[in-house]
Amino acid sequence: MINGHTELIAHIGYPTHSFKSPMIYNPYFEHTGINAVVVPMGCQTPDYPSFLKSVFSLTNIRGALITMPHKVVTVGLLDEVTATVKVAGACNAVKRLPDGRLVGDMFDGAGFVRGVLRKGQPIQGARALVVGSGGVGCAIAASLAGAGVGAITLYDVHAPSAGALAQRIRTEYPAIAVSTGSNDPAGMDLVINATPMGMNEGDPLPLDVSRLDASTFVGEVVMRTEMTAFLTAAKARGCRVQVGSDMLFEQIPAYLEFFDLPTSSADELRALARLAD
Repeated sequence: MINGHTELIAHIGYPTHSFKSPMIYNPYFEHTGINAVVVPMGCQTPDYPSFLKSVFSLTNIRGALITMPHKVVTVGLLDEVTATVKVAGACNAVKRLPDGRLVGDMFDGAGFVRGVLRKGQPIQGARALVVGSGGVGCAIAASLAGAGVGAITLYDVHAPSAGALAQRIRTEYPAIAVSTGSNDPAGMDLVINATPMGMNEGDPLPLDVSRLDASTFVGEVVMRTEMTAFLTAAKARGCRVQVGSDMLFEQIPAYLEFFDLPTSSADELRALARLAD
């Protein structure tokens, strides 16, 4: 029930038809009795900088979820951003501080990291391979760095993308050993496919799965299919795996904490979500 006390969380992007957040947050808010609502707001690129400023002039705004195509440009529109944002080069959450400043964070990678930790896989000091240095690959690499990974290898078919990400990690986290140019998973504790490769049976895989150790934890970002061909191949090697949708549900508790709202668990959010609506 929306009333005069309802706080707004703007979900800003374009187009809005694929937005899933309202169908996850709002059932949780209703179930918990939180007087807030996530509202999709379609905003095209030319209008976005002025719109972001305008939406935060509302007195009942709690924060904003930022999605494509605005995640990158948002970084330069804020007063303060986290190290995760600086490494990822993108921002997907904004809130207004009591003094009026706008601060941003990035939770795509946090969702992945929380899921890995909840499954009992250590990250502190681990050796990680991230294949793909696009938006989601950068976000995961940034959160792995923030979680204390010991060494990280970055691979992208467009080598300059991996190189630029590597430099940002070295700048923010100089203690981490960073390398580029190889997608060999041998000897890795964590391997993440942040590309669309290996989504379907018969697709080229992002790396040579025969080189995966059975002790390696393997993660995927594709959400359209739970067990992708890549994850199926990794599981056949004896690896524990994480499906792409885990990243979505695991990041929402981090968002709730960022917005200073009562938080939840990924399991509760899954149970309450109305994604089929």
